[in-house]
Amino acid sequence: MTEHTRYALYWTSPPGPLTDFAAAWLGWNPWTSLEALPPALAGRPLGWPQITEEPRRYGFHATLKAPFRMAEGRNRAELEAELQRFAQGQAAVRLEGLDFSQLSGFVALRPKGDVAELNRFAMTVVEYFDDFRAPLTEAEIARRKPETLSPQQRRKLVDWGYPYVGDDFRFHLTLTGRLPETAARAVIEELEPYIAPLLPEPLIIDHIYLFGQRPDGKFEVLKGYPLTAPANSISS
Repeated sequence: MTEHTRYALYWTSPPGPLTDFAAAWLGWNPWTSLEALPPALAGRPLGWPQITEEPRRYGFHATLKAPFRMAEGRNRAELEAELQRFAQGQAAVRLEGLDFSQLSGFVALRPKGDVAELNRFAMTVVEYFDDFRAPLTEAEIARRKPETLSPQQRRKLVDWGYPYVGDDFRFHLTLTGRLPETAARAVIEELEPYIAPLLPEPLIIDHIYLFGQRPDGKFEVLKGYPLTAPANSISS
């Protein structure tokens, strides 16, 4: 069994056309743990594939609980058992769908419509599993560039291991590193004809996925947990 240096709780699209295209675009498929061949595009956006280098190792995903080292005294088997129990008490979240967005210079897919239920679910995940997270080291905090964060975000970084939780949370699936606005628009124009037909409407968030970070830094899907509680019955 591969040893994983960190774990993360993500949502990702299941195997299928969207996952295949996103893996080809990013160059890494977390489902197969294999590098992916380049996508068949009519053109190549300026700087590709360098513009996907930053998100590549994570694979196509949306963060629920950001990557964390396992807390002392806890282990993967306990985390998996707790994920199973947790998922059985959570209802699937229904969204209108996904659309292209520029988020702090990154090209990403973001939900359309009301996201209040999704945001509540994400914060529940953050809080529920925090006992499994080892505190950040000073080096890990420094890598987050706390000088660029608001005081509230710096506190969240210490308290939850990630600054973008609660009212700072933005559900998103990253497709590029940070780009100038004109370059980001060009990427969206290039990708939209290929990705838009693959986007589900509505989008049902009905699984939470445990990812693990391999020694080479790349993340892979370890297991998915279906959210099986009846609608409007989220437990914590």
